[in-house]
Amino acid sequence: MNDSVFHRLYDQYHQDVFQFLLYMVKNRQTAEDLMHEVYVRVLKAFSRFEGKSTEKTWLFSIAKNVAIDHFRKSSVRKRHALDFFDWEKQELKSSDALPEELAELNDEMKQLLDALDECTGDQKMVIIMRYFQDLSIAETSKVLGWTEGKVKTTQHRAIHKLRDRLSGHSDRRQVHDEQQ
Repeated sequence: MNDSVFHRLYDQYHQDVFQFLLYMVKNRQTAEDLMHEVYVRVLKAFSRFEGKSTEKTWLFSIAKNVAIDHFRKSSVRKRHALDFFDWEKQELKSSDALPEELAELNDEMKQLLDALDECTGDQKMVIIMRYFQDLSIAETSKVLGWTEGKVKTTQHRAIHKLRDRLSGHSDRRQVHDEQQ
């Protein structure tokens, strides 16, 4: 990979990829560290990039893997055990205070980001990619390596969960489910 290609990729997509990581981890320093890891992987893997997807979806795939690895590692560190970490089912919670870039968001967006912590990892990623990063369903499916149907289903479930959470119905529904 020559320098000009690397710089073009960096200049063109740095902000989007950084925002994605920031939304995922909600910590500026961690997002910067993960961003560094993304570009280390880009340098190592570029020779294998075959152009089957766009550069943008390829970069987001790498960022997604870096984010998952981060949550996996921090989960193991927190538990001091090598439990199986299933990012698709586990919540990817970040307990850090919002960095200033996210603190500037309007209240609705902040509530949405907080509510995303209640979603599963796959739901959180789909919502961030689709609504925060404006990726299409096709692009999101390429990034995640899923069918478009799975992206749509995951998005639908996430929106349903977020709607319940944001409208305060999740507590009542949980009580109702427990009574059944």
